[in-house]
This record gives sequence, structure tokens and C-alpha cells, in this order.
Amino acid sequence: MLTGLSAFPLTPFRHDDVDMGAYARLVARMVEAGVDSIGALGSTGSYAYLDRSERRAVAAATVEHAGEVPVIVGIGALRTSWVRALAADAQEAGASAVLLAPMSYQPLTEDDVAGLYEDVTAELSVPLVVYDNPGTTHFTFSLELYAHIARLPQVEAIKIPPTAGTVAEVRERVQAIRAVVPGHVKLGISGDGFAATGLLAGCDAWFSSLGGTLPRTMAGVARSALAARADGTSRAERSLADSERLRPLWDLIADFGSLRVAAAIAEHLGLVAAPSLPRPLRGLTEEHRSRVREAVDTLDLRE
Repeated sequence: MLTGLSAFPLTPFRHDDVDMGAYARLVARMVEAGVDSIGALGSTGSYAYLDRSERRAVAAATVEHAGEVPVIVGIGALRTSWVRALAADAQEAGASAVLLAPMSYQPLTEDDVAGLYEDVTAELSVPLVVYDNPGTTHFTFSLELYAHIARLPQVEAIKIPPTAGTVAEVRERVQAIRAVVPGHVKLGISGDGFAATGLLAGCDAWFSSLGGTLPRTMAGVARSALAARADGTSRAERSLADSERLRPLWDLIADFGSLRVAAAIAEHLGLVAAPSLPRPLRGLTEEHRSRVREAVDTLDLRE
């Protein structure tokens, strides 16, 4: 469950309500593509913009339509009591695991974050994935905090931020984290443009923002990298080339962020109605959408 490609779908909106029909089709698309798990209500799923009842409905719908594919449900919220309630909802819906980022308005201290994970894991019965996403939370985990949280009950994976560099350079970072966490804790890379390098460097999983919209394409990148790692270095260059072929997508994410790019792709492909993001998010301008359309059509990403 916490290895391979974990695909994170949009939570599409229409007229300020979750478009459950479109969402169910996105989930079915991921199942058909053979993803290893589905990450509902991550950053690509706009979890911070949904109220509890909406999140409960999305969690239940994901589990229903995912079938045998494991579902990881995001439970991040500003208050610990809200996180606990969301964790209970996710477990009741049948989630296989939960994903927790330390959300905040006021800056959080390491003590605050340690206490959050201590409180939540104390009453959790499914695995927890630690979501380290400084780009949105503005909080950066230290190695010492990784070490403390990874020893809490139910913590079974850490979603680490994208790390630039060669495979050897990224491997150093992966090994530094592995040196301080228990052996059973999996490490997952985020940042789609860095995923092939992260997998080749020893990460167990790829938590993919575009995997929920282009699951076959992202599954191909993941499988290429994992196969290359299993075979040794001989296929690594080919795997990196498979990822580099998608450079126009990675450049779009770097320029505009994964959520807006994923939404623009899904709208262009007719997977969701436009506009699909919760207000006040307005998505990309027409000029920037033209770049998305060109990338999708040139790369033949209609799957």
C-alpha cells in the first residue's frame, strides 16, 4: 500500500459543490490504470477548502469506487480536535491509511508538531503517513523531528519534499532520513518532476499530484524507475529519460503549481467541468492554459 505509485486526484467542484460524479470517474480511471494506492484529499484534492461533511463524503466515495485499491485519506486541519474527528471519519469510511500535514495559521514550533502527531496517533487504528510539505504548510521537519514522530504508533511512512540533484545526491538525503527512522517506516517522494530520481535513489513510493489526472503516464514513469532500481544501474538512464520526456509538464508545475496544472489538464481532457477549483482559486489564465493544452497534445497524454 505504501509503495509504488500513490495517485492523488482532484476534488472537482461545480457551482461551489463537490462534483461527485466527476470524482467517481477520476477514481475509476486510476483503478483502471493500475495505481498502487489512491490519495484522497491531499493538496491536489483541495482538502483545506472542504468542510467536514464534504470530506466525509469524498472519503466514502473514494473507498467505494476504489474497490481493492488501498485508499489514503488526508486528515489535515488547523485544530487537533478537528484532525481527530477527520481521522475517525476516514476510518469509518474504510480508509486503509491516513495522511497528515501540520496545517497552521500561526507558525508552528517543533513541539507543536510533535504534540499533534502524538495526540492523533494515540487513538488511530490505521497506518499514518507523515506529510512533509513545506511549500504549503511553511513548516520544515528536522531529522530529529522525523526520528521522534516515526517512532509513534501507526506511523508507517513519511512523504518527503522533492529533492533536487543527481541520483547519488538524492540517495544521500534518503539515507540520512533512513538512518534516524525505524526500518519499517517507508519513504515516499513528492514533486512529480523529481519522482524518478527519488525512486532510483531508494524511496519506496511516489505520491503523485498528476497521478490522479494522468494515471497511466505516471504509472509508466514509476514502473520504469522501480524496475531500473531492481535491475541495477544499467536501466537508470532510460528511466530518467522516460521522466525527462515529460519536461513540459514538470516546467508547468514549477511555474504554476501542481493543483492548477492538474485542474487545467483535467478540464482540457473533459474529465471535469471548467472551472473545477473551489473559489477563491480561479485556476490558470487563458494564456497559461494554452501552454497546458500544447503540452498535453504534443506529448499525446490523452491516455
